[in-house]
Amino acid sequence: MFLRNLMAMDAEEMIRAQPMDSVVLIGGCDKTVPALLMAAASVDLPAILEVTGPMITGSWRGERLGACTDCRRFWAMHRAGKVDAAEIAEIGDRLAPGPGTCMVMGTASTMALVSEALGMMLPGGGAIRRSTPTGSVTPRRPAPRRSARPERRPRPSEIMQAALLNAIRAPGGRRLDQRRRPPGRRRRPAGSPSTLDEVDRLAPRRRCWSTSSRPDSTTWRTCRRRAGWRRCCVRSRLRSSWKLATVDGRTLGEAIAAAPAPFPQEVVRPASNPIHSGGGIRVLHGNLAPNGALIKQAAASSTLLVHTGRAVVFDLLRDLAEQIDDPDLEVAAEDVLVLRNAGPKGAPGMPEAGYIPIPKKLAAQGVKDMVRISDARMSGTAFGTIVLHISPEAAVGGPLALVETGDAIALDVAAGRIDLLVDAPTLEARRAAWRAPPPHPGSDRGYLKLYLDEVLQAEDGCDFDFLRRRPRATSEG
Repeated sequence: MFLRNLMAMDAEEMIRAQPMDSVVLIGGCDKTVPALLMAAASVDLPAILEVTGPMITGSWRGERLGACTDCRRFWAMHRAGKVDAAEIAEIGDRLAPGPGTCMVMGTASTMALVSEALGMMLPGGGAIRRSTPTGSVTPRRPAPRRSARPERRPRPSEIMQAALLNAIRAPGGRRLDQRRRPPGRRRRPAGSPSTLDEVDRLAPRRRCWSTSSRPDSTTWRTCRRRAGWRRCCVRSRLRSSWKLATVDGRTLGEAIAAAPAPFPQEVVRPASNPIHSGGGIRVLHGNLAPNGALIKQAAASSTLLVHTGRAVVFDLLRDLAEQIDDPDLEVAAEDVLVLRNAGPKGAPGMPEAGYIPIPKKLAAQGVKDMVRISDARMSGTAFGTIVLHISPEAAVGGPLALVETGDAIALDVAAGRIDLLVDAPTLEARRAAWRAPPPHPGSDRGYLKLYLDEVLQAEDGCDFDFLRRRPRATSEG
């Protein structure tokens, strides 16, 4: 995430530097695709995106494996003493058996589907597995022509302007995608959702889920493609957007109408028989997250969605690494693990550290999930009752910086709340005593200085202020 903005700048400058009429963007994982779309939105030349696609699944002792969900699951079992060193080495050799991105419904897959819903990919291109003979079919498919005269190629601003609503409504989006979508939104003309609350309102959290895939369930990404899930979902959920343009010249409705009809199966169910009610993510607010936080409720333990527990605080990533396996760590299963100074500026770069491991001594006792909160991110392949992207982050003096071990923290996902149960005078005293973390080594020059000077908080997509269509200093000044 630290280098995503650098890639976006690099792609933008390369496009501007060449005498191009249009550009093909090739990405793969969860930061490269957003970086390319951010560049395309800024330059606004006709552009089309292709992605590498998911890899095939692996196998270990008869069990089908998928990176990185099973990597995290088996590593937790290894830390708990249930999988030995030789077995974990075997598993590691089989987790990524071919080219491509994660084969579960992690962030790489979600970003591909978001891009297709945006209209920036050829219809059907977001779900093709590149390690198969059909992996190159989509790029070769010719765009339809309605007349002998070539059609004007639409620009990203024309395609993504209204289609962003499709991306927000797209099924199963990972939590961190809600943070990765805003930069493109703020780099384009006005008219699209501009706040995290508006994204929450448009997201499908109040609707029934009709599809499922790991890590939120046991269905595989490749199974969803074989089931024709895209056609089913778009037909049922995005019907009002069928007139939106796509990069191949057809409308979304024309592309869906040309696809084979859906058929009865269990991967994609009708709305009358959903997997479960409620969407994948939930935006949280409260005195601990005034500017918002996110939880992937579909991958959380239902027993922890309303929970109050004692905070166990780790100040830095180094502290977490040094203490989490300490047998003398004072922690219980009902506690709330807190990691701070791991946000956009604190880490720097908001790393995927939010998937805080279960303390080793609790894992050995069979504890598989706890409430965990941080100002970091986590991979879309991860799971658990984990609150992420708390904003403002601790490194800039957000309320997360004021939490102390022993404080009570209350989580209520249905109410959209995450609160620190400490009285106001105590918090005021702690704020008066708070001091910012020391500067990062090397932060006086180069890209690190540019990043720390310009990066915005999570609710603004961690974009650079000066790259926005209307920089915050200008729009608020």
